[in-house]
Amino acid sequence: MKAWIAAGMGMLLVAASPAAKVDDLGWLAGQWVREADDRWTEESWTPPRGGVMLGHSRSGRGDSLREFEFLRVQAGADGVPAYVAQPGGGAPVVFPLVERDATSATFENAAHDYPQRIHYARDGDAMTATISLIDGSKSMRWTFRRR
Repeated sequence: MKAWIAAGMGMLLVAASPAAKVDDLGWLAGQWVREADDRWTEESWTPPRGGVMLGHSRSGRGDSLREFEFLRVQAGADGVPAYVAQPGGGAPVVFPLVERDATSATFENAAHDYPQRIHYARDGDAMTATISLIDGSKSMRWTFRRR
């Protein structure tokens, strides 16, 4: 009986939760850097404003840029926040938000070749970004520190 009541209360809390907004992802804002050996990766995000967060990333080795990406988080047509990536400045790829809490967010697009899942988690001045296929396989992870 207690299990039924707890399950029912959990469903009530989920149903009563307000829909996610871009402002809920403000914890992502800041300048983040990862440096190891001669390799580096930087990612920067603006605070939410006007329903949008703008970002970019770049990585390289030594003094050479190897890749860059324009990023944004904005509400999709359905109102759900989405991560929009433009690798190398190319065509936008949209990953709708599928899960979030106060310091983490997961975005997914099963129709995309790779990645299909993008997950961010923040712990104080550290942030981890993980990309993978939808089932979690072929994952790559970066741990950044706040600059």
